[in-house]
Amino acid sequence: MTDPRDDSLKLDAQLCFALVTASRNIVSAYRPILEPLGLTHPQYLVMLALWERAPRSLTELSADLALEPATASPLVKRLETQGLVSRERRTSDERRLDIALTDAGAALRQQALAVPGLVAEATGLGMDQLALIREALAPIAGDRP
Repeated sequence: MTDPRDDSLKLDAQLCFALVTASRNIVSAYRPILEPLGLTHPQYLVMLALWERAPRSLTELSADLALEPATASPLVKRLETQGLVSRERRTSDERRLDIALTDAGAALRQQALAVPGLVAEATGLGMDQLALIREALAPIAGDRP
């Protein structure tokens, strides 16, 4: 007789496998959509955070993106090289590095407005379905400041 708990060890029954696979597929869907904007998916996330609020320190940006500053810093440097952001030491505290949008970075937001709809189209899911997935993941995705 087969133990019913054996089914719980099947690959397709694992939440971690479903999340990793879904994440890989979603990031792949973003790639051709972001390419005309000149952004990678991680760079797009940085820009989204800055479009919400800028300037902000590298520490704040890293926390909002759930990244280590050592991971966020090269992303910001590449965006600076592209002319989309600027990095400046805060005059009141030279230990803090503020990240701000350039005019080009702020203008890119207008083009990015099409991204969510194009992602929905690429996945075959509606905006309502995507919102439900985000809501379902919220308890395990962690709080965003």
